[in-house]
Amino acid sequence: MNKNDLRVIKTKKTIHKALLLLLKKKSLPQIKITELCKEATINRGTFYFHYQSVDDVLQELFEEIMMDLHISYDEPFKEGLELTVNGLNLNPNSVKIFDHVKKYEDFYKIVLSEDVSMKYYYMLFDEICKLMNETDYLKHEHQLNKYLHAYNANAIIGLLIQWYLNNFEDSVDMMNNRLVEIVKFRQSLK
Repeated sequence: MNKNDLRVIKTKKTIHKALLLLLKKKSLPQIKITELCKEATINRGTFYFHYQSVDDVLQELFEEIMMDLHISYDEPFKEGLELTVNGLNLNPNSVKIFDHVKKYEDFYKIVLSEDVSMKYYYMLFDEICKLMNETDYLKHEHQLNKYLHAYNANAIIGLLIQWYLNNFEDSVDMMNNRLVEIVKFRQSLK
């Protein structure tokens, strides 16, 4: 079967949803394949046709969501907007990362929780660093670039964790505004 076959896509989406439902109740290591199959209403043969382990399902889901994160992160740049070093040209309406997180809120509630391996924190960190490197607003090689990207990636993840700890109660617009305010405040200290 082709991975673009609608049956494959539908089956994988069903398995992804089932995993997210189970992850709301228990940690990843506690979830057994039999339990996941029951929740997804598929048989074990179908599961093993697509995956080898429950962790493989979360890994694939993570990768799909990170692809959407790339699209969300790149969106303002496609519209010709630029993030300047001083951040003063950053418009809250151009920020799309919080739209992405809200779209995948159930996923982020799990990934940002203490019940999931730190591996996913580092995977998210690496993705955000990659995004920053691809759209490097410093526009030149600098020995601090890696550290600046790490600093900024952790700042974004910190905002996401705080939003998660507040149960995602603040609106996307409020989070966009907060990010812009923080960037501008940080620049005003220089």
